[in-house]
Amino acid sequence: MFEQLGLIGCGLMGGSFALALKRAGLVKRVVGYSKSPSTTERARQMGVIDVEAPSALLAVSGADIVLLAVPVAATEATFKAIRHLVTKDMLLMDVGSTKRDVIDSARRVLREQVGSFVPCHPVAGKEVSGVEHADPDLYLGKQVILTPIDKTDPAHVENAVKVWEGLQCKVVKMAPEAHDSAFAAISHLPHLIAFALINGIVTQKQGQEFLSLAGPGFRDFTRIAASEPKMWRDILLANRQELLQQSKVFQETLAAMEKMIENGDAEGLEALIEQASHSRAHWRMASARKS
Repeated sequence: MFEQLGLIGCGLMGGSFALALKRAGLVKRVVGYSKSPSTTERARQMGVIDVEAPSALLAVSGADIVLLAVPVAATEATFKAIRHLVTKDMLLMDVGSTKRDVIDSARRVLREQVGSFVPCHPVAGKEVSGVEHADPDLYLGKQVILTPIDKTDPAHVENAVKVWEGLQCKVVKMAPEAHDSAFAAISHLPHLIAFALINGIVTQKQGQEFLSLAGPGFRDFTRIAASEPKMWRDILLANRQELLQQSKVFQETLAAMEKMIENGDAEGLEALIEQASHSRAHWRMASARKS
């Protein structure tokens, strides 16, 4: 489908996309750039990219599809670096897990070429980062959220859908505001809670002893606390308004359950646990039917 992919950010997400695109026969050549020259070199050695670009701008030169796989906080600077070579015929996408801030940056920087940009959020990843963990199966069967805006060229949206579906992804379209609200609740807040829980334990005098006794439930619940720190710092700050609103809801719910425990309200506590158990089981079954 495409002659050349310009890949900006040759880490886990970008590297996996390039490998998947190559395996699917959707691109002939990949030109890649990363801030770290050693990362770009490693990507070339692994066959993730075919050519190393010395700058983000030159990675875009001659490309008919471009993927920004950079931290959300670096998006605006990346747009500024490449804007002079972005054309109306080029499909430009990102992989950021926040969308309103990314779109605001695109509007400010790309201006008349913002129609080429299709904001994307592939709901995929690992707790490890780096091109050495790039995997062509990373996106297989995963959901990809597209949040086009009023100025996005419909032809580019159609091509973006074809690309992700060509990687066997499930494509969903939604408004940027709805995306950020939803992911504050189902992704960003759970990460915040996991980080806080681990820190709350390890800062106690007997924290390490407590951890030594932890079993599979604790391991599963806190798995996401091992996520990449800088990336999650940027995500939590970028979506702070929605995240803080969801955190407030969570704290109110937690406080209500704490009050029941304090008062010995077994009936009320059981009812809330039952509600949560039923909701989780229903979601699990619904997810299984969709897959």
